[in-house]
Amino acid sequence: MSNALAKHIVVISGMSGSGKSTAIRALEDVGFFCIDNLPVLLLPKLTELAGAGQFEHLALVVDAREGIFLHEAPRVLDEVRRVGHHVEVLFLDASDDSLIRRFSETRRRHPLAPQGTVAEGIAIERQRLKDLRELADQVIDSSVLNVHDLKRMVQGRFSPEPASPSLSVMSFGFRHGVPPQADLVLDVRFLPNPYFVPELKGLTGRDSRVSAYVLDREETQQFVDKVVDLCRFLFPRYQKEGKAYLTVALGCTGGKHRSVAIAEELRQRLSGDHPRVQVWHRDIEKE
Repeated sequence: MSNALAKHIVVISGMSGSGKSTAIRALEDVGFFCIDNLPVLLLPKLTELAGAGQFEHLALVVDAREGIFLHEAPRVLDEVRRVGHHVEVLFLDASDDSLIRRFSETRRRHPLAPQGTVAEGIAIERQRLKDLRELADQVIDSSVLNVHDLKRMVQGRFSPEPASPSLSVMSFGFRHGVPPQADLVLDVRFLPNPYFVPELKGLTGRDSRVSAYVLDREETQQFVDKVVDLCRFLFPRYQKEGKAYLTVALGCTGGKHRSVAIAEELRQRLSGDHPRVQVWHRDIEKE
């Protein structure tokens, strides 16, 4: 198949309540032609209909609503890849507790257990989607993500803009858990904590006073220099292996001061080499 006819296809799957609707809207916003709940058996026909027209980037949701056709998904995806299309599978997951809480907040019944409990529906769905999850090119755990965080992550990963690998620099607090989507995790808790300085405690690493407190130290500058060197060493090698995205996570205790200041500094230093650097402060608003 010629490059003019080949499509970039993102198949979104995952647990009910994990953010599939947010993910497909995020792709629609960056130029994908999106279809929710397309029967997987129709994917080859969809690529034929798209032809050589304007729809170069396609996204669709395939989930447990497929029912008896779900087991055909691996075969159909292989068939579409064999004719030359670039197919990626994104699986959205979340902890059972997070999913149960989300169903409770929306007062929805689980689609696979309309007469039973949400927990029963989650168990059924996990079993049905087990094989598809194993096929995924990327699994995103949305347990601690809000809709804005998930949107940024999906767009950073799958944006069709031609460029070097998409780079995300994120800050987080170890108190709130290590981000499962991180490719590199770096601990900055060896630095003095602005939290214990009364006039800085209520601020964040975005404030110039906190930033100066964290960055105006020899050990901080040495650390950032080494991280920049590591990133510049790794990125071309990731690109060579076909990895289109990379997430570097910097963690401190609460995710409000040290990690934020260093993430901003790292973004600034790397932006010349990687214009698609995104910065994301996961826990900056948390107490």
